[in-house]
Amino acid sequence: MGSLSAPIAHAEGQGSARPGDRTDAPRPDDGVPSVVPRPTDWTALPGRTELTRRTRVLIDPRQASATALPSGRTEFPGPARQSVRALAGQLRTEIEQITGIAPRVVAGGRPDRDDIVLTLAADRGAPAEARAEGHRFDSTGPVRVTAASTHGLYYGTRTLLQLLRTTAPDHRAVPRARSVDRPAQAVRMVHLDAGRKYWRIPYLKNLIRRMGDQKLNTLFLHLSESEGFRLYSPRFPGLADPDHSYSRADIEDLKAFAARHHVQLMPGLELPGHATVISETFGIGFGSGPGACTGAHTHSHLTPDWIIDMTSEKAVAKSKEIVDEFAGWFDAPLFSIGAEEVPGQLAECPRVQDYLAAAPDVSTLGDLLNRYINTLDDVVTSHGKRTAVYNGSEHLAAPQQRVRAPVVFLTWEGTGAEPAIPGHDEIAIGPFYNTPNNYHHKYPDEPWMYDTWAPSTAPDMLGSGVVNWADYNFWADDAYFEEHMAGARAILADRAWNGSPTPDALADFRARTARVGDPPGTTPAWTRPRVRDRPSHHWTFDDAAYPKGWTYAGSPGNTLFAEDVAGDLPGTSYIVDNPTPVPGARGQAWRFDSDRDGVGFGGVDVAEPWTVSVRVRASSRTGDQVLLSSKAGALKLMQHGTGRVGFTRYGEADFSFPYVLPLDRWVRLTWVATPDRTVLYADGKRVGAVPASVPLPMRSIGTERSALRGDLDDLATWDVALGASAVARLR
Repeated sequence: MGSLSAPIAHAEGQGSARPGDRTDAPRPDDGVPSVVPRPTDWTALPGRTELTRRTRVLIDPRQASATALPSGRTEFPGPARQSVRALAGQLRTEIEQITGIAPRVVAGGRPDRDDIVLTLAADRGAPAEARAEGHRFDSTGPVRVTAASTHGLYYGTRTLLQLLRTTAPDHRAVPRARSVDRPAQAVRMVHLDAGRKYWRIPYLKNLIRRMGDQKLNTLFLHLSESEGFRLYSPRFPGLADPDHSYSRADIEDLKAFAARHHVQLMPGLELPGHATVISETFGIGFGSGPGACTGAHTHSHLTPDWIIDMTSEKAVAKSKEIVDEFAGWFDAPLFSIGAEEVPGQLAECPRVQDYLAAAPDVSTLGDLLNRYINTLDDVVTSHGKRTAVYNGSEHLAAPQQRVRAPVVFLTWEGTGAEPAIPGHDEIAIGPFYNTPNNYHHKYPDEPWMYDTWAPSTAPDMLGSGVVNWADYNFWADDAYFEEHMAGARAILADRAWNGSPTPDALADFRARTARVGDPPGTTPAWTRPRVRDRPSHHWTFDDAAYPKGWTYAGSPGNTLFAEDVAGDLPGTSYIVDNPTPVPGARGQAWRFDSDRDGVGFGGVDVAEPWTVSVRVRASSRTGDQVLLSSKAGALKLMQHGTGRVGFTRYGEADFSFPYVLPLDRWVRLTWVATPDRTVLYADGKRVGAVPASVPLPMRSIGTERSALRGDLDDLATWDVALGASAVARLR
């Protein structure tokens, strides 16, 4: 038998309750209603109001087709597009899904104590920027929701539905209370990197449901990156792969769905940097044509075609054409053009220097970038929208050109406590990054967000957003990001709505979020089917082309591609530090010699039973070497504290087998796990077993502090526990 070390607490892997973790546990008597976000003003009263088979949803017939009163119309979050009648019908369906009761929708009539009344009425006591979403909630019988727009009515009905979901056993009663509820910030955003990663539409719809339920109002789809363009238009053949992008019909469907959940679908493209796919499609990058810029004029891991040539009339015209086409697809008040991280060394390119010397209105790279932003701003504003950019342009000297004042800055630098770009409205995103790879390793600091962060209410701070970046997780499962994002998303929803000091501990909030659970209509998450008769994944580390729909944007030797020849979970190495291709046990292997050498997959852990087999040639010993890792656990080539092959449940225990990996020779290691038992084989021979197991970690090869040292080849997984004879046959 293998040895079992004493349990060791690891910071990584401390899970958090998620909105989908539904439970009907009794609500503690903490004075905080089971509603996320917490209402801004809540007066609890004795007793409960019951919904019955006689319950109706009453609306004013004069308001049935209305979406807002004049006082309920504001620039942000944008106009409500759902009528009072449509909202009432939607509420009827949602109540039936929770309670089994299907109340009739009635225009007019006197309410009874078990009815629900939706009314548009001016909220003259609210600040102008809060009137579109503020509402009054009264559940003393009947239940009344009053607001100046259907944004506010919708959010009041979310309070009702959450209270019903947390009232056991039949979910047909709500506590009697009165509330005046208004948001602290106008824009409450979730940002998805949809350029590097293609998100399944069913996931996007579940996300929109969850956002609406938590009173988040802006889904920012960042739809182009150097690696991919995710809007398909026949106007631009070759720019987007139809199988991994969204058509106009897809966007119209998503917009209509989002409108029913009072979420604005905000688009974003990335120009002039982060634009390899655009540059190469149209031949408009700084690496194209005579006198091209070189790798010395861009970031070291990229090519000069990463940047659209802002000195070229053809390139600027094509940029305008692209923005003009896709700005017309969306109806949110903001359209992002990116405009970040243009490398300062681009100013040393002779093409740029010659252009600046001849142009009368630009004298620096900063001028050139700001003029480009303003040129695209003309296109965006012609569609009745405001332009948004990521911050960064302000760091470049620009004596002649300034970004126009209406342009909104998405500030990814700073704490988000106060506006940082004078003269511009802002949306703070920097403190809330979720970049779940082992190079950047950025995860929102949930304790800080809940206990310390106070959303700024400065007039030029429009709001805040949780940001998801898919760097080196291009083909990750949607659920991988969801499990890393859900907790921070709920906290942002709570804090950006109710900016007052939190009344309890983060653990209490997580428990409250779990009690609320998912909103009605949420569909089961897509899960990767288990494979019974063959390997589920197999990475050979041989050279291979990028999958259809993705563009290789790196310079040679960077971001190596790991093809999955058995499944659909390819991976990539990270920037700057990369494994080195070397001759392998069979074909090519990758050599790892740094803790920053790793491979990102972004897969969801696989429950036991499972099998993993790999060929490895270790080159040196370190205190901890990880083969496969996740937030929850890891398979170890060299276990912390013992130096033996093993595995870890983060936050609980390290486990070791009685086997030490030899140096400087190829060994095939195979782990076979069943519930509560894991067996290790070396070169097909059993060398030990441990009476414990973990779900198969599928996030990445290595971690940011414990990567392997040596060569790796022929890594494969199975969704079954292979028998000893099958393991012995592996070659």
